[in-house]
Amino acid sequence: MSSKQIYKCLYPLSFLYGIGVRIRNALFDWGFLRSQSFDVPVISVGNITVGGTGKTPHVEYLVRLLRTQFHVAVLSRGYKRKSSGFLEIGRHTPVEQSGDEPFQMKQKFPDIPVAVDKKRCRGANLLLARNPETEAILLDDAFQHRYIQPGINILLINYHRPLCNDALLPAGRLREPASAQHRANIVIVTKCPDNIKPMEYRILSKQLRLYPYQQLYFSTIRYGAIYPLQAPGAYDGITLPSLAEEDAILLLTAIASPDATLCELNKYPAQKHLLTFPDHHFFNKADMEKLDAQFKAMPGRRKIIVTTEKDATRLAQLPCLGEDIKKHIYILPIGISFLQNQQEKFNKYIIDYVTKNSRNSKLPERQDAHTSQHGHHLRDRIRQPGA
Repeated sequence: MSSKQIYKCLYPLSFLYGIGVRIRNALFDWGFLRSQSFDVPVISVGNITVGGTGKTPHVEYLVRLLRTQFHVAVLSRGYKRKSSGFLEIGRHTPVEQSGDEPFQMKQKFPDIPVAVDKKRCRGANLLLARNPETEAILLDDAFQHRYIQPGINILLINYHRPLCNDALLPAGRLREPASAQHRANIVIVTKCPDNIKPMEYRILSKQLRLYPYQQLYFSTIRYGAIYPLQAPGAYDGITLPSLAEEDAILLLTAIASPDATLCELNKYPAQKHLLTFPDHHFFNKADMEKLDAQFKAMPGRRKIIVTTEKDATRLAQLPCLGEDIKKHIYILPIGISFLQNQQEKFNKYIIDYVTKNSRNSKLPERQDAHTSQHGHHLRDRIRQPGA
């Protein structure tokens, strides 16, 4: 485990920021600000840190888990979208209007209602009005959006940036004090290496200091096989294992941290090059000219560009991306799996909640949450990345 840089000179600003966050949370806790409950199950997936915990693949996991048995819908803020208010995403909605992550989910699950709205209560009400068959709502990136009371609150924590080693914004990357984790019903430590030892599990569990009503899980990233942005690609049937030392990969990303993706690519002998942009960046003509120049200057017998699914949503509709460069771009899909044989337990918890709370999404919190979870056994297999 490691922590990123903390800017100690900014601690005074973090102190002031923390006062504001604590006052807001206290107003909710004391009932001065109220949370709305809904008559369908609501599951929130979010984090305390800014970016990089794997929210989208975890939400997609839940979609795959629930869609075989329930009518499920997704509600997101639509971060950095160039539209406002409520928007239910259609198959042909421009990515600029929806935001890249909601757009990605709609492309993967065209039969699932996906909507965006900064005001989550309004968004949930409109989503249900337009889709009255909805039996469960998944809230994407909603841990701080307390105007909705979720039945299950899932908090994601990056293995590589423990809360105990971080600081509040702007000195660190915490949106809230680490103590806010106690609002969660489920805590998932994400992006764990496959080979972490039992001792590390125990150390992490002790550091988090969870309450008895909270469940702790560990997940890891699973990458699928690359596939071309457009078909056919420059090299039909190319795979990462087929690339040799004389070949080259240019990793193009605009995500919170490309480290995990680069680590995956480093498993293969091809030469690696990197071109990064800020998270959720909308590519422009100058960016594509830079990409084209770097790709052409890069040595290699076979040269490809690898990008993430999220970045591909912004590239695919880009008019300034030339066909000659587009045919060299490949997408690396991502998914998650649970460690310690926890998948069946997690799946059962989620399925039981949705099954039993079809008319009341509010789970008992803290002192009695542990009395709620029993029921049906899930036997459906969850599809892997790229499914």
